[in-house]
Amino acid sequence: MFAVFKTGGKQYRVAAEDVLKVDKVKGEPGEIVEFGEVLVVGGDSVTLGAPTVAGATVAAEVLDQGRGAKIIAFKKRRRKNSRRKRGHRQEFTLLRITEILTDGKKANKTAQPRPKRTLAPKPKEASDEASAAGSEAATEKPRTASAKKPDKAKSAAAKAKKPAAKGKRAPGKGAKKK
Repeated sequence: MFAVFKTGGKQYRVAAEDVLKVDKVKGEPGEIVEFGEVLVVGGDSVTLGAPTVAGATVAAEVLDQGRGAKIIAFKKRRRKNSRRKRGHRQEFTLLRITEILTDGKKANKTAQPRPKRTLAPKPKEASDEASAAGSEAATEKPRTASAKKPDKAKSAAAKAKKPAAKGKRAPGKGAKKK
């Protein structure tokens, strides 16, 4: 089931458990807020409002109140010795949609606890201690000199392509003859 609701002059299409950022709404983190200006409710059948759907509300839990990135408005009038710099940080509310209600039903006033994610168990080997000792020994291998590239292994072709010394020109085009 989805719904389109309006808040802060904008419209949002949401479903249950969606997380979205809207312009600042009153409420402390953990509170449930309701939006009554629902424009569309969809699911098996779509209900369009004229202008809103009667008896429909969207309930959301406030996750956080915050401020966005700083926006700098800098205006300069050239040759007039006039400039103005103003900064602004837009406030927002982070919401998690808990319920989409129709037929005038009321939302739960307490947030339902979310199930915590658990990490998948690691596969256990027959001897954990032996494998741990073996992995430590494998990571602490000393570097040998054979792994390094030898410094004196320059090819003859690389030596032949050296540029001429500064101030001396190679014979050929553009060289002056004495």
